Amino acid sequence: MLAPEILAPAGDLERITAAVLFGADAVYLAGKSFGMRASPDNFTHDGIINAVKLCHERGVKVYLTCNTLPTNEEAGRLPEFIRFAGDAGVDALIVADIGVLMAAKRMLPDMPVHISTQMGVVNYLLATELYNLGATRVILARELSLSDISVIRDKTPAGLALEAFVHGAMCMSFSGRCVISQYLTGRDPNRGQCAQPCRWAYHLMEEKREGLYFPVFEDEDGSYILNAQDLCMIGHIDKLCNAGISSFKIEGRAKSAYYVAAVTNAYKLAVEIYKQSPGDYKAPDWLLEEVRKVSHRQYSTGFFFGESNPGQYYESGGYVRDWDVAAVVTGYKNGLLTITERNRFSCGETFEILSPGKRPEPFAVTKILDEAGEDTETARHPMSVYKIPCEKEYPAGSIIRRKK
Repeated sequence: MLAPEILAPAGDLERITAAVLFGADAVYLAGKSFGMRASPDNFTHDGIINAVKLCHERGVKVYLTCNTLPTNEEAGRLPEFIRFAGDAGVDALIVADIGVLMAAKRMLPDMPVHISTQMGVVNYLLATELYNLGATRVILARELSLSDISVIRDKTPAGLALEAFVHGAMCMSFSGRCVISQYLTGRDPNRGQCAQPCRWAYHLMEEKREGLYFPVFEDEDGSYILNAQDLCMIGHIDKLCNAGISSFKIEGRAKSAYYVAAVTNAYKLAVEIYKQSPGDYKAPDWLLEEVRKVSHRQYSTGFFFGESNPGQYYESGGYVRDWDVAAVVTGYKNGLLTITERNRFSCGETFEILSPGKRPEPFAVTKILDEAGEDTETARHPMSVYKIPCEKEYPAGSIIRRKK
């Protein structure tokens, strides 16, 4: 039985390091152009080369996004970008445009090409034709049910891999094809610049009564009628596999390194549990809680089980943030953990330590030593280095966190 690939987001070097450390089989990232996320730092050409080196040394694949819809002006720069992708050694290009697909196949005939969810693949006819044109994988539209996906798997060539988003934010428009942001703010969502107006609060105003707002009832703060819940399928790994999905994609290139680490780790552990008993998969409660310890909106299972509406989150356009990171482990010696502070903490507090590939463990801070080796009651300077006593060694990159 082949285990599904865990595909993690990588918005910058810190996030890519977290993804690799916490179990990603592959990462997806963008350069400074042609990518559908303009907000993350993204990678320069040298950054992509270094990212590929870092990942390949650890057996992790790198997929480079080229999934905007290029303008006529940009089309002339596309061959240079494609050539660079080949020279950099990325493992696949992610594209959303037939012209980009064909250009990539002409220039780099051996380069795997993945079809972005932006293309809206919802049936086996399109999936098969894309395969015939040279695509090796399709990233399915997020509006499909598991039964829809099963049909696509049954009626497409075995050499075509199927990828699907299994966790993270959902767009209220069809496979991310939206122009609301462009109309309201001039920021084009199909060029990675979405202002996320679906997360805003809305009221109803009659044109002759300017300034008099009538609520579209949810609460006194307005109505978040366009605000989708987040997707979470960690409790249904077996059903995803049975439908024929071979790559589990985690959304979140603009989210924190902690989010990438914790969610990647959770899905990797879930797949390991599934592999032990494929016919009787059940995610333990502690693992289900793991994905609630990151910043998130209310969770739903999206369209996977055939719902016509995957659910809106009406309370606000923001996130649930019940946990924060106190520090990150950087080393261990002579019974002392060396840590880098992220948020202020004090002696006597109780924490959890999250290590790669492990269930979180409780941890109490009994003593804090500053950089001079002096006792201090509180770590109060973010990014400063401290030492804390610990009987057990934890690897560098382990995360010390607490419930707010």
